[in-house]
Amino acid sequence: MKLKNILSPTLVKVHLDGTTKQEVIKELLALLVENGKVQDAELAYHDMMEREKTMSTGIQHGVAIPHAKTKAVKDLVACIGIKPEGVDFQSLDGEPSKIFIMTLSPYDRVGPHVQFLAEISMVIKTPEARERLVGAKSVSDILSVFGL
Repeated sequence: MKLKNILSPTLVKVHLDGTTKQEVIKELLALLVENGKVQDAELAYHDMMEREKTMSTGIQHGVAIPHAKTKAVKDLVACIGIKPEGVDFQSLDGEPSKIFIMTLSPYDRVGPHVQFLAEISMVIKTPEARERLVGAKSVSDILSVFGL
């Protein structure tokens, strides 16, 4: 899987407006809907929030990867948003999340979902990459961290 086949400039938001987990999820989902990546926004939001109920997708080091399986998409889709001030995402380390990478994938495909999460994880595991993302001033700054 190539990130360049999933991510594009129109699927990146340099400064998210949301101040709550729900607002951030809705804002990221709106990016996917605006770009024709999601067929049913209500279903996608429902599935995302159900996933959040089982365990927060806020991981650590200021990163959250909200993700869900849903019938609202035909293929894996993803987008990225940054909120330098941070949002309480009930992260594992208790720190606010600043980097948000949302992905939705269909129920019947496991491989692409796992592969995408692995590729993203390889990039955001370094403090330098996370600092570059939080300090990004443009969409191209963000995409360059992912080698795009």
